[in-house]
Amino acid sequence: MAKVIELQEGIHRQAAHDFYREALGILSNSDADFMVGGGFALRLYTDIMRDTKDLDIFCKSGDTPRILKAFKEAGYETELTDARWLAKAINGDNFMDIIFNNPGNHCAVDDEWFARSTSSELLGIKVKVIPAETLIWSKLYVQNRERFDGADINHIILRYGDKLDWKWLWHHMDVHWQLLLSQVLSFQFVYPSERDLVPRWLFDELMVRAQEQFDMPPPKEKICRGPLIDQTQYATDITEWDYKVVTIRSV
Repeated sequence: MAKVIELQEGIHRQAAHDFYREALGILSNSDADFMVGGGFALRLYTDIMRDTKDLDIFCKSGDTPRILKAFKEAGYETELTDARWLAKAINGDNFMDIIFNNPGNHCAVDDEWFARSTSSELLGIKVKVIPAETLIWSKLYVQNRERFDGADINHIILRYGDKLDWKWLWHHMDVHWQLLLSQVLSFQFVYPSERDLVPRWLFDELMVRAQEQFDMPPPKEKICRGPLIDQTQYATDITEWDYKVVTIRSV
């Protein structure tokens, strides 16, 4: 049975409530595939209610123009905020984020997201919610000064860890396995009594990787991958200290 996302406790402004309903209606009539993410997805997988100030929608890059056109025709202001990953639909003080990737181009929305999505209902409208695994995947790259999503990931593991497809997550984090190892250690620190929610095979594989990297020679170039998780605080490393960002392979 599809889960229903309850909003009454978390929406304090009727205007926002109406905006979400109208935006979902426009999306449903646009013939574009979309999924709900953000605070609503977190609520579905953790039961944590957050006073959400916007609506996060995920779609494939190719569906973004169709969605923006639908909102523009409905009288909304639209913008392609960042051609790498983000667009917006705006109505007064309310807005909707239209997300199709992440800033580092590591989490592109594709058909697999939709195949793994969870059916739900939001404000009386049937919707798909992004998979818990992709919620973790995208949040692993949000580690900046203004926003750090590590606690959200820990809560997803705590409340939904026994249902996660850990092999899928491992496959997609293989190239940046250090981020996953860091999160696993964080979870074990925060919840030592629940450490077994992270499969032993994954922990062992991560620890082997951590040991084996010291048997490799260090990169010849000065590399800083900080901008992959924070686009502002590591700017000096790239612009002044002559570090390079490597985004394709692990080092």
